[in-house]
Amino acid sequence: QVQLVESGGGLVQPGGSLKLACAASGSIFRIFDMGWYRQAPGKQREPVARISNRGSTNYADSEKGRFTISRDNAKNTVYLQMNSLKPDDTAVYYCNADIIAYGTGRSDYWGQGTQVTVSS
Repeated sequence: QVQLVESGGGLVQPGGSLKLACAASGSIFRIFDMGWYRQAPGKQREPVARISNRGSTNYADSEKGRFTISRDNAKNTVYLQMNSLKPDDTAVYYCNADIIAYGTGRSDYWGQGTQVTVSS
């Protein structure tokens, strides 16, 4: 079984920074793309950033220049460094990963989410 566990959320003032982490664990054979999504109250879940297993990155337009996604393949962990945070960034942030697991094949996995609140 595979689990994704996020950490690093919390309350931050506008203009501040937070770094999220998501560690994948379990019967993992290979991890392909990893990414972050977010869901604000009353809105649909939306993509934030994505990174391939070779380090290629993609960002939503509103996050370009403020957020940086990175990963440590040795630790099966993906990070999201968020700078210049705005109240509109308030949401639950979810980790996502495309994983081949032993015995179950290739599937899309999600973390449980971590709350990020940007408020003064």
